[in-house]
Amino acid sequence: MADQFLLTAPDDIEKQRLDRWLAFHAPFDHLSRSRIKTLIIQGNLLLNGQLVTDPSAAVQPNGNYQLNIPDAAPALPEPEPIKLDIIYEDRDLIVIDKPAGMVVHPAPGALSGTLVNALLAHCGDSLTGIGGVARPGIVHRLDKDTSGVMVAAKTELAHIKLTELFAAHDLDRRYQALIWGLPAARSGTIDAPLGRHKTDRKRQAVIASGRHAITHYQTLRDLPPFGCLIECQLETGRTHQIRVHLAHIGHGVMGDPLYGKPKRMGQMPDVISRATLQNIRAFERQALHAKTLSFAHPVTQKILSFSSELPSDMASLLSEIEKGIKERAMPQ
Repeated sequence: MADQFLLTAPDDIEKQRLDRWLAFHAPFDHLSRSRIKTLIIQGNLLLNGQLVTDPSAAVQPNGNYQLNIPDAAPALPEPEPIKLDIIYEDRDLIVIDKPAGMVVHPAPGALSGTLVNALLAHCGDSLTGIGGVARPGIVHRLDKDTSGVMVAAKTELAHIKLTELFAAHDLDRRYQALIWGLPAARSGTIDAPLGRHKTDRKRQAVIASGRHAITHYQTLRDLPPFGCLIECQLETGRTHQIRVHLAHIGHGVMGDPLYGKPKRMGQMPDVISRATLQNIRAFERQALHAKTLSFAHPVTQKILSFSSELPSDMASLLSEIEKGIKERAMPQ
């Protein structure tokens, strides 16, 4: 056993659930109530030497409880020696610059080559176990074809605290995107609920019954007549949030196969060369990049801030747009 703790209930204890009482008195910060509940169900709790498997049972006065905490089980995904662009790492967390094209978590159709596979290989024994499994704690995700800054937990305590930060939106996440067209307002807030599309299960949509979602945006650079470089700050973190919100106001992300097609082809001028026009239209992923991530360290509380430059493919797209702007300005 990696750890265990012994606890005796007072003789005058008020009636309360076993998992709640143990969570309150546990000497280990990383033991959440849900984790203790799972440990009890899995047969890791003894009362006066007898097995207890009901986490909702009442605490017994004068009862001697022993909770055993097993060593973390091996992770199910296989570690793979995939090169990572690591921005920061300590004993509690790791921050990486995720490339476009990398899936974050194994799923049907993508069981290998994921960020989790790479983190398992890189972190190895420094993963102390999350939920009893030696795995990295994924507290937020980037879409496969979105690049940029991501943080993952290496310990259960860091995972719990980072999850709380993201749930409370108590951090700063900023993205940069190349979008079609110029928003009427150079900055603003998109407050529109998001949910699954009624007919296309792969898409999200703005629907009245959806989950609360807010995106703040600011135009960084006009690129007329094509579009602009924009910065988005997330107040919430829904699936495809930025992509759907920008498409909702008529300015989809360039290259986005689900939401990004310009509604008016007039946004694509005919006075530039065919090759330049094809290069802009043929960008192979959504031109969306997680630029910065700032938060309080889950253990030390030190404010951390990380940033990532535009990846080479987005930088090349920006150069093509600038080329098109120059071509359009040339006398005919």
